[in-house]
Amino acid sequence: MAKMETEAEIERLPIDLLAYTFFLLPSFRDLALASGVCKKWRWAALESLAGRKRLSFADQRMDDESTARLVCAADNLKELNISRSCWGCRITDEGLFKISSAKCIGKLTSISLWGMAGITDSGVINLVSKAYSLQHLNIGGTFITDESLYAIANHCPNLKTIILWSCRQVTESGLIALVNKCRKLESINVGGMRVPLDCFTGLCIISPALQIKSVSQHLNISTQVA
Repeated sequence: MAKMETEAEIERLPIDLLAYTFFLLPSFRDLALASGVCKKWRWAALESLAGRKRLSFADQRMDDESTARLVCAADNLKELNISRSCWGCRITDEGLFKISSAKCIGKLTSISLWGMAGITDSGVINLVSKAYSLQHLNIGGTFITDESLYAIANHCPNLKTIILWSCRQVTESGLIALVNKCRKLESINVGGMRVPLDCFTGLCIISPALQIKSVSQHLNISTQVA
């Protein structure tokens, strides 16, 4: 009897109170579990996303539809991490296209697409062309080419740091375009790339204060190329 009364009390909670409670949850996993309880809790979980500044899908097996739905609900989002952090993550260009239509896209200052093997230049270009407030970008471990860097150079004037670790299809041409146009760029990670060393010397001539890191910042290790 007591259990039934407790459940009834929970059911009577208004959605805005539930949403505020879910907003306080530090773990996305907990929020995902809560959203699966019932339809009312699912709506409250989505509503709670509106106030979030950071969203990370670490350790989650996300797909295009679920990722886009959650990002589109987070109107005030500033930092987005959709890195491939576990096997089974299935985010592709289609997901990036859908995310690009979110209201928060122009407010994002940080995006991580680390290790997203299912994305190409098409999805990245569409995303960064609308992310004009972007300051930090991680596209390491992807198969992007110079085309993505040209788009970043043309649409992200506030970019400060970029991780290109193991982006082996990027060439000297793309790096030069990036450094030439992103005048606020402070750090670039080029570990694992197939670019000649003299290219980095040229980049430092263009931007003497630029820090060129040769190993993955993702591993918290870095070496500046002098």
